[in-house]
Amino acid sequence: MKAIRRFTVRTVLPESIRPLSRLANNLRWSWNKPTEQLFAELNPQAWDSVNHDPVKLLGSLTREEIQQIAEDTELVERIQALDAQLDTYLTEPQWYQQTQRADAPKSIAYFSAEYGITSVLPQYSGGLGILAGDHLKTASDMGVPIVGVGLLYQHGYFKQSLSRDAWQLEDYPVLDPDGLPLSLLREEDGAPARVELPLPDGRRLLAQIWRADVGRVPLLLLDSNIADNDDHARNITDRLYGGGGDHRLQQELLLGMGGVRALRTFSRLTGAPEPEVFHCNEGHAGFLGIERISELMSAEEGRKPLSWEEALTAVRAATVFTTHTPVPAGIDRFEKDQIYRFFSAGLAPGVPAEKILALGDENYPGGDSSKFNMAVMGLRLAQRANGVARLHGKVSREMFAGLWPGFEFDEVPIGSVTNGVHVPSWIDPRIEALAVDRSQPSLESRWRAINSIDDARLWRIRRELRDTLVQDVRARLRTSWKKRGAADAELAWTDSVLDPNVLTIGFARRVPTYKRLTLMLRDPQRLKRLLLDPQRPVQLVVAGKSHPADEMGKQMVRDLVKFTDDPEVRHRIVFLPNYDIAMARTLFPGCDVWLNNPLRPLEACGTSGMKAAINGGLNLSVLDGWWDEMYDGQNGWAIPTADNRATAEERDNIEAAALYELIEDHVAPRFYGEKIANGGDQVPHQWLAMVKHTLSTLGPKVSAKRMIEDYVTGLYVPAALAGRTVAEEEHAQAREASRWAARVHESWGAVHVEHVEAADVAEVPQIGDTLQVTAYVHLGNLRPEDVTVEIGYGRVSESDHIHERQFSELDEHRGTEAGKWAFAGSITIDRSGPFGYTVRVLPHHESLTNRAELGLVASA
Repeated sequence: MKAIRRFTVRTVLPESIRPLSRLANNLRWSWNKPTEQLFAELNPQAWDSVNHDPVKLLGSLTREEIQQIAEDTELVERIQALDAQLDTYLTEPQWYQQTQRADAPKSIAYFSAEYGITSVLPQYSGGLGILAGDHLKTASDMGVPIVGVGLLYQHGYFKQSLSRDAWQLEDYPVLDPDGLPLSLLREEDGAPARVELPLPDGRRLLAQIWRADVGRVPLLLLDSNIADNDDHARNITDRLYGGGGDHRLQQELLLGMGGVRALRTFSRLTGAPEPEVFHCNEGHAGFLGIERISELMSAEEGRKPLSWEEALTAVRAATVFTTHTPVPAGIDRFEKDQIYRFFSAGLAPGVPAEKILALGDENYPGGDSSKFNMAVMGLRLAQRANGVARLHGKVSREMFAGLWPGFEFDEVPIGSVTNGVHVPSWIDPRIEALAVDRSQPSLESRWRAINSIDDARLWRIRRELRDTLVQDVRARLRTSWKKRGAADAELAWTDSVLDPNVLTIGFARRVPTYKRLTLMLRDPQRLKRLLLDPQRPVQLVVAGKSHPADEMGKQMVRDLVKFTDDPEVRHRIVFLPNYDIAMARTLFPGCDVWLNNPLRPLEACGTSGMKAAINGGLNLSVLDGWWDEMYDGQNGWAIPTADNRATAEERDNIEAAALYELIEDHVAPRFYGEKIANGGDQVPHQWLAMVKHTLSTLGPKVSAKRMIEDYVTGLYVPAALAGRTVAEEEHAQAREASRWAARVHESWGAVHVEHVEAADVAEVPQIGDTLQVTAYVHLGNLRPEDVTVEIGYGRVSESDHIHERQFSELDEHRGTEAGKWAFAGSITIDRSGPFGYTVRVLPHHESLTNRAELGLVASA
């Protein structure tokens, strides 16, 4: 019999233990070990049966059990003490309040399509969502006033299982919001608060707003599954990255435009300050900028409306855009006529549709003029942009260089903030007790505690973590095989899978082809020899989901699983389906080595290796993402990469051979060397020296606290100040700056360097000589104060390309004739060898954050 309606009945708790409800509904429990332990001890069996979900745990308790808890004086005191600690956590000044000036932003909006906070709230698919979750959790710990915005997916992301013949199977269980740690945002009359977007053909899209409390950070999740929507509109928030075409576009319209409307509603109902900075985490939420432009162009509430150019200037000043995508194929793109059709329905009244289309236009060499590119729009709507690792910043500058023609790659205005991980969420308490001294004042000093720990003690803890992983793997593997159709009588072998004394390598992530899940299978016999080596065996734990529409990725999963099914090696290599946060919390601490072998440079950051590092794992990785900047030769190993002349087949063969060789000749000997030499279970001091070095040096670098500090000081505070400046006196500066920019764009075609004169230098120039330069520049209708004229100089190649460039402004100017000016200055020759220089003209205005911002340059 099937229910026609479903709802969740909430438990009513006695007054003395009522704080349990607040502790369960604030997601801080997921990284606060004492609170999580409290729930685990209330009823250990029930805790396991509800998959460690406090809300479900409380709902499963009988009246008798609730009464027993309420009558346990010691337990009541513990509950009330944890509630008091939560109060203190939510209210006392943290890093942000203690270090930032009074003019720091009072509220920062953070938009992301997915959030990986806890497996209890399955609204994530991989690294982007985990990063977003860690961003919110760390902001909460540091007191940064962020409010998150996302979508509430009815089915979340899929649960993965395997068929008997090793194919990935997908299941989308229905989530009941009433059974999740969420509360519905309501109007003063008790009705659910809603946002509304008009759709083509007279339809509309309504969404209600759920709130999750991530410590002190509110997370607003929009949900279209309400009765007042038609069937199609109800399913817009059906599943993460579900559907295609119009369906995906409507998800992103709701996230961006509906998200801004949700923020306005949240502020109105709660009194929370309006956001001063808008951070768009990848292009999915890019339409948030269109909504804000539409607000500024309207005449509502007696405000003086801005023009398109003025509103764009104002919006850009307070917007931060982060790109996570190192390949064009990973960017969302829509047909332009799709965009036009939706905006013609009145999504942004008064905003010219052709202006919106121009924001996403791929009007650069190699672009497709029929497409609307969400990342391109994100970059054009933000005055500040960044990649998520130094190498990724470089890749992004090259990938998007067409938006800034005439500039060198390194001048493209995309910086980088290397990702970090929320340490309390990912570090095992046993490692934290050894490695982190929270009484120390700085991140760096806190992680030095590991250096005073005895090797034998550290080795014992590492062995315990490995054993915990082995037990977890055996249970998960047995469950997986039963789902594949195996009978209990066939599964006795799973009780002896893996060995807690064997070198354990982990590999777990999403499975797009560029991450090369099956690189380890290039030479199956060689891999078998590694796994079965009688003196230095290796064991592998592998996990990962392939996108349901990625047939190549699913084939890679099947190939790997078929190998792990081989009775000869199945005790040494396992594949665990349904990789999620819960699995990761055991996997990262239990692995000695973390393997990562993507195609370089296609890994934006790759934070899984960071999570392994803070647990004492050593990375074995291609120099890509974060590892490219943080590998130092003592914290793991770098897998060499083939040069660009190799074919794909040759490249994979070369890099797989390098991987096998590193494990055979370096990793395994370091792990086992002293044990074999001295006999018995000896402590491998050289291995542990690398572990200690990894913890003490990488711990502070990969911490999301370092990442959040970088965002606050380098992006959020400057964006807030810029946003306030352009908004003063009814956006006077936005109006002036937009008029100036329009005048510069209109006049730039006439700007050119007519000729350059240089005073004679010595016949044989020497280091230290001065070079006097005068550039004669035609400015047309522009004035000298509208431009910067600079000389670029440095070492030159045989093709006269200037390397190791420096720039110096030609800051003396005089008029020569109508529209023509002479700009003069000098430079000092500071290097030997081939030397050259050139002159260029750039727009100049106080509102610009960098010389390439307008994408205009006139070179000699």
